Amino acid sequence: MKPTILDCTKEELSRAITPSFRAKQIFKWVYAQYVDDFNAMNNLPQSLRHTLSERYAIMPLRILKKEISRDGTIKYLFALRDGKTIESVLLRMKAAQYDSDGQLVHHAKYTVCVSTQVGCKVGCAFCLTAKGGFTRDLSCGEIVAQVLALKKDNNIAAERRLNIVYMGMGEPLDNLQNLAKAITVFSDEDGLAIATKRQTVSTSGLSSQIDRLGAMNLGVHIAISLHAVDDTLRSELIPMNKAHNIASIIEAVRRFPIDTRKRVMFEYLMIKGKNDDRRSAKKLVTLLHGIKAKVNLIYFNPYEGTPYERPDKHSMVAFQEYLIAHGLLCTIRDSKGIDISAACGQLKEKENQEIA
Repeated sequence: MKPTILDCTKEELSRAITPSFRAKQIFKWVYAQYVDDFNAMNNLPQSLRHTLSERYAIMPLRILKKEISRDGTIKYLFALRDGKTIESVLLRMKAAQYDSDGQLVHHAKYTVCVSTQVGCKVGCAFCLTAKGGFTRDLSCGEIVAQVLALKKDNNIAAERRLNIVYMGMGEPLDNLQNLAKAITVFSDEDGLAIATKRQTVSTSGLSSQIDRLGAMNLGVHIAISLHAVDDTLRSELIPMNKAHNIASIIEAVRRFPIDTRKRVMFEYLMIKGKNDDRRSAKKLVTLLHGIKAKVNLIYFNPYEGTPYERPDKHSMVAFQEYLIAHGLLCTIRDSKGIDISAACGQLKEKENQEIA
């Protein structure tokens, strides 16, 4: 199987072909023109187009299925070349705005949630991805291709920037080398030109890998999937917590290089009767004392067979108000795609059931 050219940074590609300046042209064809056939790159010599076709593939995935929510959220199931499947989500954060004459005033704003692995090793009790176990890491190109495919499928112009959250299937920091390379490819000005400040790595808390990511100084945001304020509950929800407990995660976060304009995001999945009480809110305030933090409260997205329940709005608001009153910036994430298979692993699991 030929490697995908999306696995290459521009610098790597410039070393692999002659003359090297053609790498910039190829990047523009792939990432700005969304071309998926080397023969269509008509400003390249025929000999180079032939060489590229012999050496590389372009797209390493295809759309297998998608579900569209009433709120504009689109959940994608992609098939990789080895037959494995992964999920990505396109979130419309703000709709396009038009004036009274029908002229576009503001473009729509999007966030893309991408996968970094086929399956996941972490085994979170509330996540359907864990049900299928871990299969393999995604390559850099398989990570990059998800965003490229979503932009192309939704006719989002190349110059329209969007935000990337590494928060789909898999633990991003468990695939750190390919993650870091994808971040570099995404941010290349001759490619998708998505600045690192628009990219957020969401981790379940591999404390040693948080340190390694910090040492790379890539300029990305970091989000910690905390979900609990004591190790007993967190170990129930995230078994990996036994090896990377809350204290080690908080210490690693304090060492992480944060731009003075940025905050560390703490994702807190609210589960009815588990972590949505006043006592948990108090402990969270204490835990994050001294960290320039933002807490993002998330409604648990229920799925068939889960023992956990979605909290009511009153509990969410009361929790948020307590955090804000005690000096923490806190938001409640809008539940997007609630009418489709929005939770990680749901669309993949549904497809597996249909095949069975």
